[in-house]
Amino acid sequence: MGLKLSPTSPAGKWLGFVTAIWVQSISGNNYTFSNYSDALKSLLALTQLQLNNLSVAKDIGKAFGLLAGLASDRLSTPTILLIGSVEGFIGYGVQWLVVSGRIQPLPYWQMCIFMCLGGNSTTWMNTAVLVTCIRNFRKNRGPVAGILKGYVGLSTAIFTDLCMALFSDDPSTFLLMLAVVPFLVCLAAILFLRELPPASSGEEREEYNYFSVFNAVAVVIALYLLAFDVTGTHGRAISKAFATILLLLLAFPLVVPVYVASKNWIRFDSTSHSDPEFQTVQPLLAEDTATAIVAVEPAEKLEEVQTIKQRRPLIGEDHTIFEALTTVDFWILFVSFLCGVGTGLAVMNNMGQMGLALGYVDVSMFVSLTSIWGFFGRIISGSVSEYFIKKSATPRPLWNAASQILMALGYIVLALALPGSLYIGSIVVGICYGVRLAITVPTASELFGLKYYGLIYNILILNLPLGSFLFSGLLAGLLYDSQATRTADGGNTCIGAHCYRLVFFVMALACVLGFCLDILLVIRTKNVYSKIYAGKKQKKSTAGSFVQ
Repeated sequence: MGLKLSPTSPAGKWLGFVTAIWVQSISGNNYTFSNYSDALKSLLALTQLQLNNLSVAKDIGKAFGLLAGLASDRLSTPTILLIGSVEGFIGYGVQWLVVSGRIQPLPYWQMCIFMCLGGNSTTWMNTAVLVTCIRNFRKNRGPVAGILKGYVGLSTAIFTDLCMALFSDDPSTFLLMLAVVPFLVCLAAILFLRELPPASSGEEREEYNYFSVFNAVAVVIALYLLAFDVTGTHGRAISKAFATILLLLLAFPLVVPVYVASKNWIRFDSTSHSDPEFQTVQPLLAEDTATAIVAVEPAEKLEEVQTIKQRRPLIGEDHTIFEALTTVDFWILFVSFLCGVGTGLAVMNNMGQMGLALGYVDVSMFVSLTSIWGFFGRIISGSVSEYFIKKSATPRPLWNAASQILMALGYIVLALALPGSLYIGSIVVGICYGVRLAITVPTASELFGLKYYGLIYNILILNLPLGSFLFSGLLAGLLYDSQATRTADGGNTCIGAHCYRLVFFVMALACVLGFCLDILLVIRTKNVYSKIYAGKKQKKSTAGSFVQ
């Protein structure tokens, strides 16, 4: 028997996770708007408010992610991935045709539609990947969310640095990559990513060890990208070498499924020479035992289950959408999420104009810094929050509260516009935005269950278009235009620290509000995390007694 890598095998399950990582590595295209926003602004002769509303149209695409959430309980993972890949190919493909000059500039409203289509594509990809992987590895939700969301954060830097290395940071080529690469990667994930039964208690520790490997590889990739960014301009040969090594690093996680397949093959080969009578009887005994247990199930148990189903679920149990929406805890999580990701998106969408206002000609460095440090925020917070839940029952929302107050300080630094403040602000905002995303994903599943998690996740993601509209489209756009001067081509521009100062102060206040809400959620969910802690501790002690 050879190595077994079918989607339903143990090795195939890990191969599916690797393809999920690849999908996340290319699904952060919504955060790359600053890389081609100036090209759109000059080509279409837009004001800053009009440009920001284009980015809002992109983020509004996430509002239609509710469709992906509904589909996650009805359609297979490959179908959801196919829908997202086709949408992205069309949305970003048309933008490439416009920016490259292959077709005449489209009317503004049509550009908004294709921006929306491109933005919506990622909701299908993210829903397929997150829902499937969290269900497959439900006993390690924190590391799973941290790794997958971490690669989303890195995807902006991956796209930006590859484009700089191979195509000299050309906006039209960048858009072509956004159209073609996600389409091809999703086709690979369609072959292997499936929803499978979760691991048994004995496999939980083994899973955690494999996730440590994925974390280590991700950190190496992040440091590699950071080194490329901080070392300045590079020659053609060095840039091609950089791109080749980066692609090899992205392929390196394949060692995990190959190792699992090899180990299972060796195990199968050794057991195939053991006593055939034992091999035949053992599963039959297990089946008979299971049947016997079901047969003696008392009728009172069934009545108890029916009674439980009739009562309103408690926080920590499976909620329907309506039940989740009628809880105070959901809306606390929703609004605090808005304060964090909404303000973070405003910085990412306006990074091009913020850099120009402070005298920077090339802002790709700041886009990459936000992406890379966003990765560190995502991947570290996922593992650290999981560790402290297991160690001391620390509520996961506490890490959201810490990120909110740090983000507020970052906005104050940006408002002061001191030398190097854009570097510091980019790093701080990236870290905190990453923490916010990585912590909220498993928190929602822990508070409201996994049964309708796909739709609950996409309702929370409504904060992205809502936050983009409030903080980027309205706040940043209107205040920038009030300070800007009209240019000859009908657009406008603003140079100086005053352009965004008031914007940063308002966003700092929003983060303080988010901090207060997160602390309130910590207080309200302490019992939930105490139960999770007690369950993990009991499982660990039970496993230890079996070993003895």
